[in-house]
Amino acid sequence: MLVRLLYASRAASPLTAPVVDAILAQSRDHNPKLGITGMLCYSDDLFLQVLEGGRDEVCELFNTIVRDDRHTKVRILSFEEIPERRFGAWTMGHVNIARVNPSLLLKYAERPVLDPFACSGRASMALLDELIATASVIGRC
Repeated sequence: MLVRLLYASRAASPLTAPVVDAILAQSRDHNPKLGITGMLCYSDDLFLQVLEGGRDEVCELFNTIVRDDRHTKVRILSFEEIPERRFGAWTMGHVNIARVNPSLLLKYAERPVLDPFACSGRASMALLDELIATASVIGRC
């Protein structure tokens, strides 16, 4: 059974390029073995990530993320059974929200910044869909 989990978290320390690169490298190394695909968006101290795969694998990975010292305030925004993957092309695609047109963010939120804590899971998922449609996702692997 396939599931999709969307969560948000805050970075425990400043998000530098090496920190993000380490998270992405770890994801791209481990996720294929687990059958997990997804996408990571980040900005300032925020993460917004979607994970897709088998229910047990996604839940175990999420539990690992919750215990990861790099994340704080981890919150589930959406969890659902799915008939097919939306993010099957990425072991872990990523988007640096600082490089996205602010008007796109404003379309889904009160202000033109990434803040998944201040909007619905549905709006956050719609933002991710639009990022895919506008070819903003990096790291097709």
